[in-house]
Parts: sequence; C-alpha cells; structure tokens
Amino acid sequence: MYRSINKRHVGQEYEEKAARYLEEQGLMILERNFRCRQGEVDLIARDGKYIVFVEVKFRRSPVSGKSIEAVDIRKQKVICRTALYYLTTRRFSVDIPCRFDVVGIDTKEEAEEILWIRDAFDYQ
Repeated sequence: MYRSINKRHVGQEYEEKAARYLEEQGLMILERNFRCRQGEVDLIARDGKYIVFVEVKFRRSPVSGKSIEAVDIRKQKVICRTALYYLTTRRFSVDIPCRFDVVGIDTKEEAEEILWIRDAFDYQ
C-alpha cells in the first residue's frame, strides 16, 4: 500500500511539472486527473480552438526506455474513451477539434528533460 501511495505522489508531482510547462507554452489547464469509468486522463487543456488530452509519463532511468514510449495502443484507447466521455458530459460541440498529446519527463544525469509531443496519436 505504501508503495502505491508513494508512486501516486510522485506521479502527481510530475503531472504538476507538466501542467506548469504547458501553461508556460500558452495552454490553459481545464482539468487535472480526470477520472471516470472509462479511465483517466492526466491533464485536459485548451490550446486555442483545441481541447487537448494529455498523458504525462516519467522515467527516472533510461533502463526502462524513454517515458514517451510507455503510451501504448491500449493506453491510447483508454484515453480516447475517457476523452469522448469528457466531451459528452461537458456538452462540447461534436465539431470541437481535439488533440492527444504526450508529455514525457526523463531524468538524464541529474537533470530533467521535458519532451512534449503534440498530436502524438489519433483517436482510437
């Protein structure tokens, strides 16, 4: 139990760093950790006319690969189902443009590198 609480705390810390980074890039954060029966989306933002659904990944070591590589097709499907639920329950127009982004944070020689991939994947 302790480990999962600690892991969740670390995840929230990096999601907050990603949110600050995206705000610095001009996005407006609408939701953090949006959860429903379909799944979870780490961040939901507005970027001009786009509603952006953002998955945040962190890697402390390159041994497990790069953080952005962790968003596999299964995770993409969960994010897409959750995004559809969000848009429906918030009564957004069916015409609103959406985007799925990934923010990866990797530790490299005691420094953190943030990589933001816009339009990282299509609706699944």
